[in-house]
Amino acid sequence: MRRLTVLVVGCAGVVACLSPHAALAQPATPIPPVTDADRAAAFPDVEAHATPDSAVHAFVLVDQLEWHGGDTHAGPSWDSTGWIGGDQNRLWFRTEGDADGGHLGEAEAHVLYGRAFARWWDVLVGLREDARPGPAQSWLAVGVQGLAPYWFEIEATAYLGTGGRTAARLAAEYELRLNNRLVLQPVVELNLFGKTDVERGLGAGLSTVDGELRLRYEIRREFAPYIGIRWRDTLGDTSRLAAAAGASAGSRRLVAGLRLWF
Repeated sequence: MRRLTVLVVGCAGVVACLSPHAALAQPATPIPPVTDADRAAAFPDVEAHATPDSAVHAFVLVDQLEWHGGDTHAGPSWDSTGWIGGDQNRLWFRTEGDADGGHLGEAEAHVLYGRAFARWWDVLVGLREDARPGPAQSWLAVGVQGLAPYWFEIEATAYLGTGGRTAARLAAEYELRLNNRLVLQPVVELNLFGKTDVERGLGAGLSTVDGELRLRYEIRREFAPYIGIRWRDTLGDTSRLAAAAGASAGSRRLVAGLRLWF
């Protein structure tokens, strides 16, 4: 009889320990209720926090500093960009051009104000100056640039020049990292013009399609020699103007150079 009583009492103790009422027992020191101040401290309003923009930084990328050869002429080419400013507001510059047979072939420069409007994207407004080909010409420039999905770098710019001239440019590039040092970089650029400009050999509509493919070896991230190929195809009225002037409708060039940034 005593053994049965002990067994019943032991089972009752186990049931009491496993009962949900035991888990709800009050602690020796009661926990104070959560207040609004506690919630505010645990979850600060990060969206309303101002982005620091007081520090001034600068960056310069010489994406192409090269020597090209092919067709009938050879010469140097360059393409660089850079900026100075803070996190949201920056002053940008771009310059590119080339020379053939000791003569300046194409040369242009941009000075632009840029403001970040989304993650990885800037809206730009400023001026473009063309030194070659033909007489110098100035343009008002408005565009966007940034990093699209799948890591494509995009530049889209519209231009308004004197005499009601209009133009547009769309450029896209991608960097395919083959290993820690080898990078394959394809680039495609489209140029469109609203009016035919016989003096500069530019036709209305889609004028030129430029393609580039470079393979670089990054001795350091900031210093990388490369080799590659460039090609240009002229279309529509631009192609007809080139044929009338005795020029080729397209070109293919081998290139070798350096990519630098600091």
